[in-house]
Amino acid sequence: MKLNERIDVLVWLSSYMLSSETEWLAAKEKAFSANPWFIPQFIDLSVQHIARSFLNKQQLGQIAVSYSIPEETLQPKRIGIVMAGNLPLVGFHDLLCTFLTGHFAFIKPSGKDDVLIRHLLDKAKSFNASCAPYFSPAEMLKGCDAYIATGSNNSSRYFDYYFGKYPNIIRRNRTSVAILTGKETGAELERLSDDIHLYFGLGCRNVTKLYVPLGYDFVPLLGAFKKWSFFEHHHKYRNNYEHNMAMHILNNRYYMTNGSSVLLVEEKALFPPIAQLNYEYYESPLNDKAGIDLPAAANNEVQCVVGEGGLPFGQAQFPTLDSFADGIDTIAFLLNLSR
Repeated sequence: MKLNERIDVLVWLSSYMLSSETEWLAAKEKAFSANPWFIPQFIDLSVQHIARSFLNKQQLGQIAVSYSIPEETLQPKRIGIVMAGNLPLVGFHDLLCTFLTGHFAFIKPSGKDDVLIRHLLDKAKSFNASCAPYFSPAEMLKGCDAYIATGSNNSSRYFDYYFGKYPNIIRRNRTSVAILTGKETGAELERLSDDIHLYFGLGCRNVTKLYVPLGYDFVPLLGAFKKWSFFEHHHKYRNNYEHNMAMHILNNRYYMTNGSSVLLVEEKALFPPIAQLNYEYYESPLNDKAGIDLPAAANNEVQCVVGEGGLPFGQAQFPTLDSFADGIDTIAFLLNLSR
């Protein structure tokens, strides 16, 4: 397929994903039934962001020009893609980059997020039969020329073992942090609340740790969290919330809460358990771009910095098409395979 034909497929997928087609509505309902973390609100949020921000014809054209993607990929490579499953369609960006650059994707979806991906692959093939060799779900990813694999720190060791001798992008655990000054407006705190709570906090772009000045008043922030009080009716999230709270009570450990959506705990760790948000005080004035010096070991674990010196509040979960996970340019990696 030529570049313009591939872009046409992606633009058509955008219109399909924003539609109320019976098959599509059924697929989204099935995805929720298969994974209770994928509530309809979060499925729709992910779908709409992908359709509008990643599959916009003008933006796709601009990316094609800026990267000098050739009209024809004369020697397409076989790209093995191991997808994560923590958010709805979280692996779609890797699939998009592979298709846009003219390579063949051999895809191993996560069992937690295979319904939507497989449905969209089938619909793309039905729209244009020439897509068939570009989208191949596979249980075993053998014989590929390069690999893109996303998982935990533990699974990454297996990825290194199996894929290390091939060109690869291997992603590990990451999370995001926010730096507050205490001067944030109510609207900014509400947007920060979105950065924390969207997708139940399960994404690498979710804020899981706050850096706050000494004497910080947490009351306005806890008030902003009330927007997400409906989490108390989600049984999986509520089980995590109650378990963590019980552990803090048993250990006589100080915590704060708004009573429904999150526990605030003073803790240096970047990766708290589900339903917990860690915070740490800083003493020095903010005097550098990042606001504070993150520990050296943490820099490779932080996907986004939100707030002072970083992303605007409320934007962590809305990356642009050229916002690449772990700061590794996926499109450049794929294009270099053909050069």
